[in-house]
Amino acid sequence: MLVDSHVNLHHEKFAGDVDAVIEAARTAGVVAMLTISDKISSTDAIRDIVAGRSNVWRSVGAHPHYASDHLDLTAARLIALAAADDVIGVGECGLDFHYEFSPREHQEPVFNAHIEAAQETGLPLIIHTREADERTANMLKEAIAKKKFTPLLHCYTGSLALAELVMEMNGYISFSGIITFKNADDIRAIAAKMPRDRILVETDCPYLAPVPHRGRRCEPAHVVHVADKLAETLKLERVEVDRMTTDNFFRLFQRAKRPRESL
Repeated sequence: MLVDSHVNLHHEKFAGDVDAVIEAARTAGVVAMLTISDKISSTDAIRDIVAGRSNVWRSVGAHPHYASDHLDLTAARLIALAAADDVIGVGECGLDFHYEFSPREHQEPVFNAHIEAAQETGLPLIIHTREADERTANMLKEAIAKKKFTPLLHCYTGSLALAELVMEMNGYISFSGIITFKNADDIRAIAAKMPRDRILVETDCPYLAPVPHRGRRCEPAHVVHVADKLAETLKLERVEVDRMTTDNFFRLFQRAKRPRESL
Protein backbone atom coordinates (compact mmCIF):
# COMPACT_ATOMS: atom_id res chain seq x y z
CA MET A 1 0.00 0.00 0.00
CA LEU A 2 1.46 3.33 -1.12
CA VAL A 3 0.39 6.96 -0.88
CA ASP A 4 1.39 9.48 -3.55
CA SER A 5 2.03 12.59 -1.50
CA HIS A 6 2.07 15.08 -4.40
CA VAL A 7 -0.07 14.92 -7.55
CA ASN A 8 -1.55 17.59 -9.83
CA LEU A 9 -4.83 16.02 -10.95
CA HIS A 10 -6.31 19.31 -12.18
CA HIS A 11 -3.55 19.64 -14.77
CA GLU A 12 -4.78 19.83 -18.37
CA LYS A 13 -2.93 16.60 -19.18
CA PHE A 14 -5.48 14.77 -17.01
CA ALA A 15 -8.53 16.49 -18.51
CA GLY A 16 -11.36 13.98 -18.88
CA ASP A 17 -9.14 11.19 -17.59
CA VAL A 18 -9.07 11.59 -13.81
CA ASP A 19 -11.27 8.57 -13.06
CA ALA A 20 -9.12 6.28 -15.19
CA VAL A 21 -5.90 7.67 -13.68
CA ILE A 22 -7.14 7.05 -10.15
CA GLU A 23 -8.31 3.54 -11.06
CA ALA A 24 -4.90 2.76 -12.56
CA ALA A 25 -3.31 3.95 -9.32
CA ARG A 26 -5.61 1.73 -7.27
CA THR A 27 -4.70 -1.26 -9.42
CA ALA A 28 -1.01 -0.50 -8.86
CA GLY A 29 -1.50 -0.45 -5.08
CA VAL A 30 -1.61 3.31 -4.60
CA VAL A 31 -4.44 3.69 -2.12
CA ALA A 32 -4.45 7.43 -1.48
CA MET A 33 -3.04 10.69 -2.81
CA LEU A 34 -2.74 14.40 -2.11
CA THR A 35 -3.56 16.70 -5.02
CA ILE A 36 -1.79 20.04 -4.87
CA SER A 37 -2.83 23.64 -5.42
CA ASP A 38 -0.70 25.70 -7.79
CA LYS A 39 -2.87 28.83 -7.76
CA ILE A 40 -5.75 30.10 -5.68
CA SER A 41 -7.78 30.29 -8.90
CA SER A 42 -7.42 26.48 -9.17
CA THR A 43 -9.21 25.91 -5.86
CA ASP A 44 -12.65 25.16 -7.29
CA ALA A 45 -11.34 22.73 -9.90
CA ILE A 46 -9.29 20.88 -7.30
CA ARG A 47 -12.20 20.80 -4.84
CA ASP A 48 -14.40 19.24 -7.54
CA ILE A 49 -11.86 16.49 -8.18
CA VAL A 50 -11.58 15.63 -4.49
CA ALA A 51 -15.34 15.75 -3.83
CA GLY A 52 -16.74 12.29 -3.10
CA ARG A 53 -13.32 10.66 -2.98
CA SER A 54 -12.52 9.82 0.62
CA ASN A 55 -8.93 8.81 -0.13
CA VAL A 56 -7.94 11.89 -2.15
CA TRP A 57 -7.17 15.11 -0.31
CA ARG A 58 -6.08 18.58 -1.36
CA SER A 59 -3.92 21.51 -0.36
CA VAL A 60 -4.38 25.27 -0.70
CA GLY A 61 -1.67 27.60 -1.88
CA ALA A 62 0.25 29.24 -4.71
CA HIS A 63 3.41 27.99 -6.42
CA PRO A 64 6.30 30.50 -6.49
CA HIS A 65 6.06 30.60 -10.28
CA TYR A 66 2.76 32.45 -9.79
CA ALA A 67 3.77 34.66 -6.87
CA SER A 68 3.35 37.83 -8.92
CA ASP A 69 -0.32 36.93 -9.39
CA HIS A 70 -0.76 36.50 -5.62
CA LEU A 71 0.74 39.62 -4.10
CA ASP A 72 -2.54 40.27 -2.29
CA LEU A 73 -2.67 36.74 -0.86
CA THR A 74 -2.73 36.88 2.93
CA ALA A 75 -2.30 34.28 5.61
CA ALA A 76 -5.87 35.01 6.66
CA ARG A 77 -7.13 34.08 3.19
CA LEU A 78 -5.15 30.83 3.22
CA ILE A 79 -6.37 30.01 6.72
CA ALA A 80 -9.97 30.48 5.59
CA LEU A 81 -9.45 28.25 2.55
CA ALA A 82 -7.77 25.61 4.72
CA ALA A 83 -10.78 25.28 7.03
CA ALA A 84 -12.40 22.66 4.77
CA ASP A 85 -12.07 19.08 6.02
CA ASP A 86 -10.54 17.83 2.77
CA VAL A 87 -7.64 20.31 2.98
CA ILE A 88 -4.67 18.69 4.70
CA GLY A 89 -1.74 20.93 3.76
CA VAL A 90 -0.63 24.48 2.91
CA GLY A 91 1.16 24.95 -0.41
CA GLU A 92 2.79 24.19 -2.70
CA CYS A 93 4.74 27.32 -1.92
CA GLY A 94 8.33 28.45 -1.64
CA LEU A 95 11.14 29.94 -3.70
CA ASP A 96 12.26 29.17 -7.25
CA PHE A 97 15.42 31.04 -8.21
CA HIS A 98 16.05 28.79 -11.22
CA TYR A 99 13.25 30.01 -13.49
CA GLU A 100 12.27 33.17 -11.57
CA PHE A 101 8.96 33.36 -13.43
CA SER A 102 8.07 35.71 -10.57
CA PRO A 103 10.73 38.08 -9.18
CA ARG A 104 12.37 37.13 -5.91
CA GLU A 105 10.90 40.19 -4.21
CA HIS A 106 7.43 38.83 -5.06
CA GLN A 107 8.15 35.24 -4.09
CA GLU A 108 9.30 35.96 -0.54
CA PRO A 109 6.23 37.75 0.86
CA VAL A 110 3.92 35.14 -0.71
CA PHE A 111 6.02 32.38 0.86
CA ASN A 112 5.82 34.16 4.20
CA ALA A 113 2.02 34.25 3.98
CA HIS A 114 2.01 30.47 3.56
CA ILE A 115 4.39 29.98 6.47
CA GLU A 116 2.12 32.05 8.71
CA ALA A 117 -0.91 30.05 7.58
CA ALA A 118 0.88 26.80 8.43
CA GLN A 119 1.81 28.19 11.83
CA GLU A 120 -1.78 29.18 12.60
CA THR A 121 -3.55 26.10 11.21
CA GLY A 122 -1.05 23.45 12.29
CA LEU A 123 -1.15 22.00 8.77
CA PRO A 124 2.10 20.91 7.09
CA LEU A 125 3.85 23.45 4.85
CA ILE A 126 4.53 21.91 1.41
CA ILE A 127 7.70 23.57 0.10
CA HIS A 128 9.07 23.93 -3.41
CA THR A 129 12.66 25.18 -3.39
CA ARG A 130 14.95 25.30 -6.38
CA GLU A 131 18.38 26.94 -6.40
CA ALA A 132 17.25 28.90 -3.34
CA ASP A 133 18.57 26.78 -0.50
CA GLU A 134 20.23 29.56 1.51
CA ARG A 135 17.27 31.93 1.40
CA THR A 136 14.79 29.12 2.03
CA ALA A 137 16.81 28.04 5.06
CA ASN A 138 17.00 31.57 6.45
CA MET A 139 13.26 32.18 6.03
CA LEU A 140 12.40 28.88 7.69
CA LYS A 141 14.79 29.52 10.59
CA GLU A 142 13.44 33.04 11.13
CA ALA A 143 9.85 31.80 11.11
CA ILE A 144 10.25 28.72 13.30
CA ALA A 145 12.03 30.81 15.94
CA LYS A 146 8.76 32.72 16.32
CA LYS A 147 6.25 29.85 16.12
CA LYS A 148 6.58 26.18 15.27
CA PHE A 149 5.26 24.58 12.10
CA THR A 150 6.08 21.41 10.16
CA PRO A 151 7.91 21.85 6.84
CA LEU A 152 7.85 19.29 4.02
CA LEU A 153 10.48 19.53 1.30
CA HIS A 154 8.67 18.26 -1.78
CA CYS A 155 10.36 16.67 -4.82
CA TYR A 156 13.68 17.32 -3.21
CA THR A 157 16.73 18.18 -5.34
CA GLY A 158 18.53 20.59 -3.03
CA SER A 159 21.53 20.35 -0.73
CA LEU A 160 22.19 18.00 2.14
CA ALA A 161 22.53 21.05 4.41
CA LEU A 162 18.98 22.25 3.79
CA ALA A 163 17.58 18.73 4.13
CA GLU A 164 19.36 18.27 7.46
CA LEU A 165 18.13 21.66 8.69
CA VAL A 166 14.53 20.70 7.95
CA MET A 167 15.02 17.37 9.70
CA GLU A 168 16.25 19.32 12.76
CA MET A 169 12.96 21.22 12.59
CA ASN A 170 11.12 17.87 12.80
CA GLY A 171 10.19 18.28 9.15
CA TYR A 172 9.81 15.76 6.35
CA ILE A 173 11.26 15.20 2.89
CA SER A 174 9.69 13.71 -0.24
CA PHE A 175 11.39 12.08 -3.21
CA SER A 176 9.92 11.93 -6.71
CA GLY A 177 10.71 10.09 -9.92
CA ILE A 178 13.95 12.07 -10.09
CA ILE A 179 15.44 9.51 -7.68
CA THR A 180 15.25 6.95 -10.52
CA PHE A 181 17.20 9.10 -12.99
CA LYS A 182 20.67 7.90 -13.97
CA ASN A 183 22.35 11.18 -13.00
CA ALA A 184 20.63 11.51 -9.60
CA ASP A 185 23.33 9.93 -7.43
CA ASP A 186 23.43 13.04 -5.25
CA ILE A 187 19.70 12.81 -4.52
CA ARG A 188 19.95 9.12 -3.70
CA ALA A 189 22.86 9.89 -1.36
CA ILE A 190 20.72 12.45 0.48
CA ALA A 191 17.84 9.97 0.73
CA ALA A 192 20.17 7.44 2.32
CA LYS A 193 21.10 9.96 5.03
CA MET A 194 17.56 11.00 5.97
CA PRO A 195 15.72 9.66 9.04
CA ARG A 196 13.50 6.87 7.80
CA ASP A 197 10.52 8.13 9.77
CA ARG A 198 10.56 11.40 7.79
CA ILE A 199 10.59 10.18 4.17
CA LEU A 200 7.65 10.33 1.74
CA VAL A 201 7.27 9.36 -1.92
CA GLU A 202 5.52 11.24 -4.69
CA THR A 203 5.24 11.57 -8.45
CA ASP A 204 4.55 15.32 -8.90
CA CYS A 205 2.56 14.02 -11.87
CA PRO A 206 2.09 14.78 -14.72
CA TYR A 207 5.72 15.88 -14.49
CA LEU A 208 8.96 13.93 -13.93
CA ALA A 209 7.90 10.46 -15.00
CA PRO A 210 10.28 7.92 -13.42
CA VAL A 211 12.27 5.28 -15.22
CA PRO A 212 10.92 3.33 -17.15
CA HIS A 213 8.32 5.93 -18.18
CA ARG A 214 10.63 8.85 -19.02
CA GLY A 215 9.18 11.09 -21.72
CA ARG A 216 5.56 10.05 -21.05
CA ARG A 217 2.81 11.54 -18.94
CA CYS A 218 3.53 10.73 -15.32
CA GLU A 219 0.67 9.26 -13.28
CA PRO A 220 0.13 8.41 -9.59
CA ALA A 221 0.50 4.71 -10.45
CA HIS A 222 4.14 5.41 -11.27
CA VAL A 223 4.99 6.10 -7.63
CA VAL A 224 5.68 2.37 -7.35
CA HIS A 225 8.90 2.97 -9.30
CA VAL A 226 9.92 5.69 -6.87
CA ALA A 227 9.33 3.23 -4.03
CA ASP A 228 11.37 0.56 -5.86
CA LYS A 229 14.37 2.88 -6.21
CA LEU A 230 14.02 4.13 -2.64
CA ALA A 231 14.03 0.53 -1.40
CA GLU A 232 17.18 -0.16 -3.40
CA THR A 233 18.80 3.05 -2.10
CA LEU A 234 17.96 2.33 1.55
CA LYS A 235 18.68 -1.40 1.21
CA LEU A 236 15.16 -2.28 2.36
CA GLU A 237 12.48 -4.61 1.09
CA ARG A 238 9.75 -2.88 -0.90
CA VAL A 239 7.14 -3.89 1.66
CA GLU A 240 9.13 -2.01 4.31
CA VAL A 241 9.27 1.13 2.15
CA ASP A 242 5.54 0.92 1.48
CA ARG A 243 4.76 0.63 5.16
CA MET A 244 7.30 3.27 6.19
CA THR A 245 6.28 5.97 3.71
CA THR A 246 2.56 5.36 4.25
CA ASP A 247 2.95 5.60 8.02
CA ASN A 248 5.00 8.76 7.58
CA PHE A 249 2.35 10.32 5.35
CA PHE A 250 -0.44 9.82 7.88
CA ARG A 251 1.75 10.94 10.77
CA LEU A 252 2.52 14.18 8.91
CA PHE A 253 -0.91 14.85 7.39
CA GLN A 254 -2.95 14.18 10.49
CA ARG A 255 -6.19 15.53 9.05
CA ALA A 256 -6.13 12.71 6.48
CA LYS A 257 -7.78 9.51 7.66
CA ARG A 258 -6.02 6.28 6.81
CA PRO A 259 -8.13 4.40 4.24
CA ARG A 260 -9.76 1.11 5.15
CA GLU A 261 -10.00 0.17 1.52
CA SER A 262 -8.44 1.18 -1.77
CA LEU A 263 -9.43 4.18 -3.87
